[in-house]
Amino acid sequence: MANSSDKHLTPLSVGGVLVSLGIIYGDIGTSPLYVFKAIVGTQTINQDLIFGGLSCVFWTLTLVTTFKYVYLALNADNKGEGGIFALYALVRRYKAAWVIYPAIIGCCTLIADGFITPAISVSSAIEGLRILNPEIPTVTIVIVIMTALFVFQQFGTSVVGKIFGPIMTVWFCTIAAFGIMQFYDHPQIFQALNPYYAYHLIAEYPNGFWLLGAVFLCTTGAEALYSDLGHCGKGNIRVGWTIVKIALLCNYFGQGAWLLDHQGTVLGEQIPFYAIIPRDFLIFGIIIATLAAIIASQALISGTFTLVNEAMKLKLWPATRVRYPSQVKGQIYVPAINWILLVGCIGVVLIFRESSRMEGAYGLAITINMLMTTSLLVFYFITTKKSKVRSAIMAAIFFSLEGMFLFSNLDKFHHGGWFAFSIAFLFFIMMYVLLHARRLRDRHTEFVDLKHYVGMLQDLQADTTVPKEATNLVYLAMADSKRYIDSNIIYSIFKKRPKRADVFWFVHVDTVDNPFTSKYVVDTIIPRKCFFVRIKLGFKTDHRVNLLFNKIIHEMADAGEIDLTSPYPSLHKYSMMADFKFIILHSWASSDSEISSFDRLIIQGYRLLKEYSLSTEELYGIEAANLELERVPIQVGPQARVKIKRERED
Repeated sequence: MANSSDKHLTPLSVGGVLVSLGIIYGDIGTSPLYVFKAIVGTQTINQDLIFGGLSCVFWTLTLVTTFKYVYLALNADNKGEGGIFALYALVRRYKAAWVIYPAIIGCCTLIADGFITPAISVSSAIEGLRILNPEIPTVTIVIVIMTALFVFQQFGTSVVGKIFGPIMTVWFCTIAAFGIMQFYDHPQIFQALNPYYAYHLIAEYPNGFWLLGAVFLCTTGAEALYSDLGHCGKGNIRVGWTIVKIALLCNYFGQGAWLLDHQGTVLGEQIPFYAIIPRDFLIFGIIIATLAAIIASQALISGTFTLVNEAMKLKLWPATRVRYPSQVKGQIYVPAINWILLVGCIGVVLIFRESSRMEGAYGLAITINMLMTTSLLVFYFITTKKSKVRSAIMAAIFFSLEGMFLFSNLDKFHHGGWFAFSIAFLFFIMMYVLLHARRLRDRHTEFVDLKHYVGMLQDLQADTTVPKEATNLVYLAMADSKRYIDSNIIYSIFKKRPKRADVFWFVHVDTVDNPFTSKYVVDTIIPRKCFFVRIKLGFKTDHRVNLLFNKIIHEMADAGEIDLTSPYPSLHKYSMMADFKFIILHSWASSDSEISSFDRLIIQGYRLLKEYSLSTEELYGIEAANLELERVPIQVGPQARVKIKRERED
C-alpha cells in the first residue's frame, strides 16, 4: 500500500552509486567508442575540427545531460519515479489534453532507439578486433552476441546484474586512464573548454552545423538518467554522473589530443577510441568495451520492457504477456517485445553492417524524444512549481539547443535516420489508434443512475423462476463511482438474458498518478447482496486483479460483511467456498452507427490490434473456469437513418 512515498526513495550509498554505474550509464558511457569517429568522418583532421568538436561535446554534456536531466529532470520526480510516463502522470492532472501526445511520441522514439543502441554499441566494440585481424567477420560475431543477450532475458538478470556495477566501474577507470595518457603531453587541448570553439564550428566551419548530428551521439543515453530514477535514487545518480562525466571527458580529450598529432590526414579505418590504447592493452580494451556494450544493451532492453509495461497499464499499448523472471525489484520480461527487438537489432546489423553507417540511423529519434521531455518539463515547472520566469528561460535554452540538434539530425534521414523514424512512426500510429478508440468508447458509453435499479436487483434476486447464474456474479465496470453504473451491465443483467445471483459485484480498476498506489474502496449498494469495488493501482504496480479481488473478498468475509460459504446445502455442510462467475463485456461498434471514414478506420485498426493482443481475462489473471464473455453493441455515432414502407396486398 502506498501511504508513504518515502519507502520508494533510494538513499545515497556507495552500493547505490555502484548500481547506478551498472544500470544507467551504459549507453552514454559507451559513446566514446563512436562519437569522435562520427565527428571526424572522412574529413581532413585539423585543429578547428578537433577543438570545435570537443567544445561541442563538453557543452552538450554540461547543458543537456547535466543541467537538464541531472539537475532539472531529477527534481520532477513522481514519488521517486522518473521517465516520460511518470512525468506525464504528474502533469495530466491539470486536464491539458495535449500532454498525452509528447508522452506517446517520447515512448515511441525511445523504443525505436532500442533497435539501434545494442547494434551500434556492440558493433563499435567488436570492430576493434579488425585492428588485429582485418578479415574477422564482425557482423557474425555481433549477431551471435546479441542473440545470446536476448535469449538470456527470459531467465532474468539478477545474478549477472550484481557484476554490472563493478564491470562498468572498471570501464570508466580504464577509459579515463587511456585518455589521460594522451593529453598529458598536449595541455593545449583544454583550450577546447572555451565555448567559442563550439560557436566557431557551428557558425563558421564549412558544413560545421551538420556535425551537430554526430556531436549529439555523446548524450543519447541521457534519458536513462531520468527514466531509471526509481531504481537508483536521485543522490546516487548525481554522484554517479560526476564520476562518469569526468571519465568521459578524460577519454574525449585524450582522443582529441591523439588527433592533434594526426592533423592533415584522414581517419580511414582508424578508430580514435582504440587508437589511444597502447598495443599491449588492446585485447583488454576490446574485451572491456564489449562487456560495457553488452551492459549498455541490457540496460536499454530492461528499460524498454519497463516503458512498455507502463504504457500497457495506462492503456496506451496493446495488452501483451508480462513475466517476472526474478525477485529483483522492478525486473520484468515482456516476451513479445524481446523477440521484436531481437529481430529489429539483427535487421539493423544486416542492413548497415558497419557502426559508421549505423551512426546515420542513430540520434534522430532520440532528439525528438528529448524535445518531448522538454515540453513536459516546461509545463511541469509552469504548473507545479509556479515558476514562469525559470520555465521561460529553460524553454528558450533547451528548445533552441535541441531544435538545432534535431535540424542537424535531419541530414541523417536518407543516411539511415529513416529506419528509426519509420519504427517510431509505426508505434505512434498503433498508440494513437488505441488512444482514439478508447476515447470513442468512453465518449459513447452510457452510464445510468444505479439507485434506480436497486429495487429491480432485489426483485430479481428474490425471483426463483429465473435460473440462477451464479452465487456471486462479478462485472468489470467502466464506471468509477457508486452512483452510476455502465448501461451495458444493466442491459446484460436484465435485458439480454436475465441473470439472477445471490450477490452482485461491480469492480472498477483505475490506474492512478501515484506510481505505487495499491488501494481499494468498497461501497455497499445492498447490504450483503450488492457491492461496488474500486481498485486503485499505480502505473508501476502489478495489475493482478484476480489475486487482488480474492484478497478483498476474504478481508470482507473476515469483517463479517459477506459470507463466503456456499449456499447449497450439500456443499455448505462441508464449508465449501461459494462460487464466483466473472462476466466481461466487450464493447463493439454497432453496425447501425453512422460514423466518419476516419473513425471507421480507427475502429478497424483497433479490432486488428485487439485480435493480436492479450485478452482482458488473461491480462487481469481471471480464471477461465467460470468466465463469460459478452459482446455489447454501442453507438459510436448517430444511428443510421433507414426508410421502409409497408405495402398492403389486396
